[in-house]
Amino acid sequence: MESIEIKIATDFNYTPGPRYIEEGKNSGEQFRREILANAFKTAIAKNKKVIIDLDGTDGYGTSFLEESFGGLIRNDKIDYNEIINRLEIISNEEEYIKEDVYEYIEDAHNEASN
Repeated sequence: MESIEIKIATDFNYTPGPRYIEEGKNSGEQFRREILANAFKTAIAKNKKVIIDLDGTDGYGTSFLEESFGGLIRNDKIDYNEIINRLEIISNEEEYIKEDVYEYIEDAHNEASN
């Protein structure tokens, strides 16, 4: 399957910021709105994977990651199964972040289902 690849450090910013746009620069909300949601919509339409490379940044706050990935379900209404089946996370520098991202997606799905 072809893929859409996003390296946050170069395609967004080396220094990911807070959760919301109004809280500061380079927010998870901004990343989701400007890059991530569009990538998923394109991937669904064209049957592609979305590969997100988390390496090479100055680090991530949990709020940035939760808003970016959980927000796909909450705000953009992208189907949970589409996200899970298409998403591939690269995080060699901090392996645990991959698990965190999938937990944020799962939590948002569970909230939306209730």
